[in-house]
Amino acid sequence: MAIALSESSTVPTAANDAAGSTVPQLFARALTTWSGRTALREKTKGIWRSVTWQEYGEHVRWVGLGLAALGLKPGERVAILANNGVEWVEADIGAIGAGGVSVGIYVTSVARQVAYIVNDAAARFIFVEDEEQLDKMLEVRADTPSIEKIIVFDMEGLREFRDPQVLSFAELLALGREQDTKHPERWAQLNAIPRPDDLAVLIYTSGTTGPPKGAMISHRNIVYQMTHVTDAYPVNDTDNHLSFLPACHVFERLFGVWLSIGHGMVVNFAEDGETVPENLREVQPTIFAAVPRVWEKFYSSITLAVRDASALQRWAYKLALAVAYRAADAELAGKQPNVGLRLARWVAYWTVLRTVRQMIGIDRCRTCLSSAAPISPELLRWFRALGINMVEGYGMTEATGGITINPFDRYRLGSVGKALPESEVRVSRDGEILVRGPHIFMGYLNKPDRTAEALKDGWLHTGDVGSIDADGYVKITDRLKDIIITAGGKNITPSEIENELKFSPYISDAVVIGDGRKFLSCLVMIDADNVARFAQDNAIPFTNYASLTQAPEVVALIQREIDAVNKKFARVESIRSFRLIDRLLTPEDEELTPTLKLKRAFVNKRYGDLIESMYRAA
Repeated sequence: MAIALSESSTVPTAANDAAGSTVPQLFARALTTWSGRTALREKTKGIWRSVTWQEYGEHVRWVGLGLAALGLKPGERVAILANNGVEWVEADIGAIGAGGVSVGIYVTSVARQVAYIVNDAAARFIFVEDEEQLDKMLEVRADTPSIEKIIVFDMEGLREFRDPQVLSFAELLALGREQDTKHPERWAQLNAIPRPDDLAVLIYTSGTTGPPKGAMISHRNIVYQMTHVTDAYPVNDTDNHLSFLPACHVFERLFGVWLSIGHGMVVNFAEDGETVPENLREVQPTIFAAVPRVWEKFYSSITLAVRDASALQRWAYKLALAVAYRAADAELAGKQPNVGLRLARWVAYWTVLRTVRQMIGIDRCRTCLSSAAPISPELLRWFRALGINMVEGYGMTEATGGITINPFDRYRLGSVGKALPESEVRVSRDGEILVRGPHIFMGYLNKPDRTAEALKDGWLHTGDVGSIDADGYVKITDRLKDIIITAGGKNITPSEIENELKFSPYISDAVVIGDGRKFLSCLVMIDADNVARFAQDNAIPFTNYASLTQAPEVVALIQREIDAVNKKFARVESIRSFRLIDRLLTPEDEELTPTLKLKRAFVNKRYGDLIESMYRAA
């Protein structure tokens, strides 16, 4: 199905007639459609560098031809161990274009984890970002016999390094360029090899309950998402996107690679995780998709900035937001705000709210999406009040990304939207969400038992509990395995409580505990920056993150935040005890997923003694 292009778009969308196509075929169409226009942008030494579709296509071709010259056969695996960037997508699409299968590996993985994925996928080649990632591969070289060549993107610090198994990305491109000159017909021949139902990508899950599982994603799965996500989430060749989540995660792969190929959107790569706010303000994207933790961080930064503002500024913000909330609530209720309210909102935008949007970096955004984890409805309402067309979607790796998205013109707060076209969503007798359609994955590599658990009679069993209303809107309650049944027999969905807690600018994440217990307790991860700022403003001494979590004033601060949330729930759903995690967690830590969520099962196990201390104290 074709997406509706904006009036400013002057060229057709490559994915419009994509049914039955493969990734190489769509990429070839994109090169013809957009040719000399900008495809990718990357910041190098403080300057944004643009890569045209023509340059992108040349490098992809040379990567693929280089790999073929080194012996890559159709269906063989090529791993990528690097941060997002131009080289990442060139290696990814180049490997797929040569008939291979792309396998992303998180740079936060330690050497043994890299070895596990390489061996499970039986990868023949691996791209690594730099000396640090190369060291991981060299450490496990003897344990990864399938690897024949290691290709390094950035050779800084490796100029004098010599190893017969290692070559630079530049050398691979030179080999591919030579093959292109000698055999100009070869690339088209390689592109013709993959069929729609062939394996294109292996995406490894984070492995919260065991070793990572390789989800097998076909060309048909990818092309479906390219075509149908945009039916609900319009994207076109005038759009800009900021890529910052790991590219080996399905969420970023969809927005940072596949939708760009399908619809000509320019992808800007953030320098690193720390510079995302700065890069967002620089790029001012028109399309921005992020996980809830990012949206929560934006809200927290504005909330604290307002607290530090002058009395007049605080009054203006409060007044403008009150007007904006009234207009947003009317629209969410399906009503058109009256003329007076529309005029008041216009004044609120130009006097106050536009500055707020610019501070975040989303003033030019016409569409924003939150997915990959539940988000507080109040947070969505706040962004709506800012005038941001913000919606929530629902997806997972096994569905190649999207499952449902809220229609922008018929958005329902608290729901994750309606099923994508040509797909089906239903609820089983025990309340589990089931999905069927062309986007459902092929199964887990080398794990037939786990595949049989996930796929039954053509339906993907998501493991999520939810409901569907009469109009087809889906509401996700929680993960089936995360539902808490207290000692008194009360069923409680912890994510609803956790989302309210994370709405606080001082709480980064929270895990509610209480299965089989007499009451609910909670482990809290504080927001390091905001709590440190609170401590400094109130002359509270601390030396490091651990000492910050132990300060009585900080504990009292979090208690007040929890007390405020408790008022929104029944007594049986109230948090009666909590503890602060005394380690500053990052994506490198096993407790966090790549999308910055605390792993519930892992946290329960790792902090078992801390949890027990709450119940012993009671």
